[in-house]
Amino acid sequence: MTAARGHCARTLTRAQFGLAAPLVEVEAHVGPGLPNFAIVGLPAPVVRESRERVRAAIVSSGFDFPPGRITVNLAPAELSKQGGRFDLPIALAVLAATGQMRSLSIREHECYGELGLTGELRPVAGLFLAALHAQRAAHPLLVPRDNLAEARLSGHPAVHAAVDLRTAAQCLARPPTPDAGPKGAAPVQTADSPGRSGPSLSDVIGQWQAKRALTIAAAGGHSLLMVGPPGSGKSMLAARLPGLIPPLTAAEALEVASIASTAGLTLETCNWVRPPFRAPHHSSSTQAIVGGGPQVRPGEISLAHHGVLFLDELPEFDRRVLESLREPLETGAITIARARARLELPARFQLVAAMNPCPCGYLGDSAHTCRCGEAQIERYRRRISGPLLDRIDLRIEVPRLASAEWSVAATLPPAWAGDPVAAAAEQVRQARQWRLQRSGCLSARLDASQIRLCCTLSPGSRQLLERSAERLALSGRGIHRLLAVGRTIADLDLSETIEPPHLAEAVQLRRPFESY
Repeated sequence: MTAARGHCARTLTRAQFGLAAPLVEVEAHVGPGLPNFAIVGLPAPVVRESRERVRAAIVSSGFDFPPGRITVNLAPAELSKQGGRFDLPIALAVLAATGQMRSLSIREHECYGELGLTGELRPVAGLFLAALHAQRAAHPLLVPRDNLAEARLSGHPAVHAAVDLRTAAQCLARPPTPDAGPKGAAPVQTADSPGRSGPSLSDVIGQWQAKRALTIAAAGGHSLLMVGPPGSGKSMLAARLPGLIPPLTAAEALEVASIASTAGLTLETCNWVRPPFRAPHHSSSTQAIVGGGPQVRPGEISLAHHGVLFLDELPEFDRRVLESLREPLETGAITIARARARLELPARFQLVAAMNPCPCGYLGDSAHTCRCGEAQIERYRRRISGPLLDRIDLRIEVPRLASAEWSVAATLPPAWAGDPVAAAAEQVRQARQWRLQRSGCLSARLDASQIRLCCTLSPGSRQLLERSAERLALSGRGIHRLLAVGRTIADLDLSETIEPPHLAEAVQLRRPFESY
C-alpha cells in the first residue's frame, strides 16, 4: 500500500454481551490529512475516550504519535463495544500501522488492557470469559499482569502478560514462552482443600430438625423455607448449606466463574470449586435479582448458579422480585428481553428463604408476646403468593432454643456424634451419587416423566400419598414435589423404593403455610 493511501494494521480482541464474548477486529488506518483520531464501530462513550488515553500512552512510552489522520474501526460495526479493554489493541494497531512495531503474531493474538496516561496496563473486567473463548479459538492471549491469574484459571495454554504498552509491543515482537502457571484444565480442588473452608454446621447448637432438613435439601437440591422468631438461627443455618453440598465439577466451576467474571467479580483460586452463596438484601431491585441493565449483567439468581440463593426476611422483598423467581425455579434459566437483544442466562440455583411468623416475629413464641393483629398477620403472609410457595419443597419451623438446650454438646444424639459436618456431607455425597447414577439429575430437577420412572412407591406409600394429597389439597405440582422429596429421603437411605417412613417425613417437611 502506498504512503499516499496510508497504512493499515489489525489486532484482535473480544467484546462482552452476557455470557457471550464475540470476536472484535480492531482495524487502524493511518493516512495523510489534517490531524484527527476517530473511532468507529458503535463504541460506547468510554471507548471513544480511549483516544486520549492511547495518545498519551504512546507518547509516554517513547513512541511517535502519527500526525496524520487516524481511523480505528471496531468490527463488526453493529455490535456495541463497552469498557476500557479496547485501549491496548487500539494502541498496538496504531503502532503497527505506523511501522513502529513489526510482528506477524499481532494478527493472531487477542489483546486486552486499559491504558494509563503513562503507558501502564490496568486490569479489565470479564477477562475470564474472554480467555475461555480465546482458548476455544486457539488464539494466544496478551493481558495485563494483574489479569494473569484470572486468565490462567481458564486453562489457556498460551497466556502472555505485560505491565505497560512498551513491554506489550516487545512481547508481540519476540513472543516469550507462556508465563508459568497451570496448563490444560482448570485447577481442581478436593473437599479438603482450603476452598472448602467456611461456616461449619457444628457451630449450630440444637435445631436437629432444621439440620435434617438441610441435609435433605443438599442431597436433592430442594428449595427450603424456614419460619421462626428472630434469633432462632435461620440465617446461621442457611449459611452452612454450601458446606454440605459436594464441590463443583470442573465444568460447573468454569460456568460459575464465567458468570462471576461477566458480573465483574474477582475470581479467587481458593474458592474455585465451592458452590456460590448469594444473600442479597431485601431492598434489592428486580433488575439486581434477575439481571438486566444497559449492559445486561447477570443478577443474583445467575450468580447463585449451581449454588445457594438465600433470601432473608422473605416477605420484605418486593412482590415483583418474588414473582420473578417462579420461572427460574422451574426452568433453571432466565430470559432477558430487550428491544435490540434477547439473552438467556443460567439460573439453576437452590432457593433458601427465611421469615418471621408475623411482623413482630413472636407469634407462637412462649418467651414473648405477639403484638400483631390477625389482619396484620394475614397481610404479612399474603406477600408470598401461593404459586411461589407451591415451588418451595421444604417448609420447616425453626423455634427458639430453650436455655437448657445450650448445654446440648453433652447430650448429642447418636446420629450427630463426632463431626456433624463430615457425617452429613458424606451422607449427602452418597445420596447424590446414588441418584445421579440412576436418573442423571438430582431429585429436585426430575420432570414429570422421570418422576413416574424414578419414584417407585410401595403399596403403603401409595395409600399414604393419596390421603396426604387429599388432606393437604395438593396441586399436581405439589404432588410431584412431595414425591421428589420422598425420593431424596429414600436416596439418603440408599433405597430403591419410597417406603412409608420416607413419604411421611416428606409430608411433615411440607407443612401448610397456615400452620405456622
